[in-house]
Amino acid sequence: SYLDKEKFEILSIYINREGLWRRVPSPLKPQEELNSGKFFSFLPWNSSFFSHELQADIYFPVLHGPFGEDGTIQGLLELAGVPYVGAGVLASALGMDKAMCKKIWQSYDLPVVPHLTLTLSQWHIQKELLLAEIQEKFNLPLFVKPANLGSSVGITKVIENSQLEKAISRAFSYDQKILIEKAITGREIECSVLGNDHPRASLPGEIIPSREFYDYQDKYLENKAQLIVPAELSPEKVKEIQNLSVKAFQAIEGQGMARVDFFLEKESHQVYLNEINTIPGFTAISMYPRLWEVSGIPYSQLLEELIQLGFERFQKRFITPTDPKSRNSDFPNKDNK
Repeated sequence: SYLDKEKFEILSIYINREGLWRRVPSPLKPQEELNSGKFFSFLPWNSSFFSHELQADIYFPVLHGPFGEDGTIQGLLELAGVPYVGAGVLASALGMDKAMCKKIWQSYDLPVVPHLTLTLSQWHIQKELLLAEIQEKFNLPLFVKPANLGSSVGITKVIENSQLEKAISRAFSYDQKILIEKAITGREIECSVLGNDHPRASLPGEIIPSREFYDYQDKYLENKAQLIVPAELSPEKVKEIQNLSVKAFQAIEGQGMARVDFFLEKESHQVYLNEINTIPGFTAISMYPRLWEVSGIPYSQLLEELIQLGFERFQKRFITPTDPKSRNSDFPNKDNK
């Protein structure tokens, strides 16, 4: 309903837990329709799957978590040689792996939350030594989180040393690499980024959690957190957050879209990068489109621009000035369906 039906035809694709794909009606009616009908098994050497079975001009991934926004599906689309919306393989993988992302940001002298990365193999070999190191390096409270998950899954806020080992074990039950992070007392700020080679940032917004921190229950079950759009910030702080958002996006070679999350420390007013989401929540009431709405880009226009950015990225990657007839060169422009 948000895309011009004279320009776009939406083909919805459902992927089940076994990795099988099928077209589903748009809009989707009862949930039972998801698992009825013919499924397709995609083999990487059969790129005709995309052109013959699905018959789409461009793909718009709206998948969250592992295999959806970690570069896996993006690699599949690259292998098939088809245009798609959003970040490529590298940026998607870095956006999912919080530990590696922070290393990249630190190499660009961008402000990140003080943290320590642990692997499961390290934990098995030198648990007591690591516990002592964490207690020496960090004051309480602190956060323990899996490195490669989103939606605050597996995160624990540790307020007593007696809770630390259990929190680490819990995080390792979700991932083989985890982060120990200083707990920043202050505000949670988010900013949307849009573009390829010349990205721009929206006005920032603020999350006010209803619980001790913005956890999975607050995000998806209770839905009591407040989303302040735009955030009440000084013009100088808005500019700082926008500049950092673009720099964080460019540092991981982001493309298309991302939402960059920050902490604004209460006492020092220091801004810290927390994480970047290369496939942010994208319903009409999600923070990413709402921030662009108040920044002057309505939802339907935002969708169209993202689609065009996907085509432009594909053109630069697969079509060179010396090879105008390279593969898949007949993609539509923004004026075509």
